[in-house]
Amino acid sequence: MARLRWTREAEQWLHDIFDYIAQDNPDAAARVVNGIYQKAQLLSEFPEIGYRYRTEAKGEIRVLLYGHYRIAYWFRQDSEWIDVLGVFHGALDIDRYFP
Repeated sequence: MARLRWTREAEQWLHDIFDYIAQDNPDAAARVVNGIYQKAQLLSEFPEIGYRYRTEAKGEIRVLLYGHYRIAYWFRQDSEWIDVLGVFHGALDIDRYFP
């Protein structure tokens, strides 16, 4: 079983998502952020559940979908860690963040 680790940037994305939605509906904001977090927890048991976005020499950037959001994470077969890199709304161009 892998261990999940959130980067500071990914944590900031979650806070930003919450703040944006909470302007209109704090309850919905809490549900969305909690849903994203719970979906990411699946990676501990099923680290390859997301689709492969890009392969690098030392691992892969993979993406797990949750509603309108994409949870980007770093996966290596030889590591006990999975690093959540960011949470992106589907309307954003993810290529700008992973050149």
